[in-house]
Amino acid sequence: MTKKKTPAQLPDISADQHKMVVFKKSSIRRLLHNNEWWFSIADVVQALTDSSDSGAYWRKLKQRLKEEGSEVVTFCHELKLQAPDGKMRNTDCANTEGLFRIIQSVPSPKAEPFKRWLAKVGYERVQEIENPELASQRARAIYQAKGHSPDWIEKRMRSIAIREELTDEWKNRGVQEDKQYAILTAEISKAAFGMTPSQYKKFKGLKRENLRDHMSDLELIFSMLGEASTTEITRNTDAKGFGQSRSAARQGGKIAGNARHELEQKSGRRVVTRQNYLPPTRQTKRIEGQDE
Repeated sequence: MTKKKTPAQLPDISADQHKMVVFKKSSIRRLLHNNEWWFSIADVVQALTDSSDSGAYWRKLKQRLKEEGSEVVTFCHELKLQAPDGKMRNTDCANTEGLFRIIQSVPSPKAEPFKRWLAKVGYERVQEIENPELASQRARAIYQAKGHSPDWIEKRMRSIAIREELTDEWKNRGVQEDKQYAILTAEISKAAFGMTPSQYKKFKGLKRENLRDHMSDLELIFSMLGEASTTEITRNTDAKGFGQSRSAARQGGKIAGNARHELEQKSGRRVVTRQNYLPPTRQTKRIEGQDE
């Protein structure tokens, strides 16, 4: 029986396992930590300054703040976020309060609009805790604004729910988050599509974008089949720990892979495609409040 999600377990409205939001076309990584959003400081600096090397900019700024005896750096914590190469790396992050203080040290005409945007993002999290349905509603609105069809959106929302159900099983069976989750996910993907997620993203020409947001309907369907099968096998075999969960992941992915091969033989067309599902222009319609 599917377990009811607590607010902290809800999928993020904007995509990845390690989540991302957009301010004026700049992607900002964020992560739920202690039930509040923590944002990549380098990504925020990039959004505010358009720096060619936001990491170096932040390191220099952090050093100057330390030398000045500023308490701003005490609001920073290293958390693991997904880097452009797909690996999880320690990243300087700050919560909403910390970012407000850091922004004061970054000369930028975008500072005030960013503060308003940040306050809105934080308030949305409070709303989602009080009413979990809002997270789902916002996800649909964002995908619709990006040009996805209603049918695709329903598949994507279902894929998020199936993924959450699987990770719940892994967590309850002693699998360690982040690295081991990534390994198990790669096992499912290799068996289902013949590629790990990082290879799949490279195949599609993606960088930091969310892979599943660029899948076709069929790619999403087989991705869901692999993860749903893995969940079922994990439960029925009562898999324990990483080793047994890895075996279940391979078996679940293989079920999806066999079904994919059979469809390709019958239809004469490959399921996996280099094409991105979004239009070539990848223009995103403005969502109210998002670009303020």
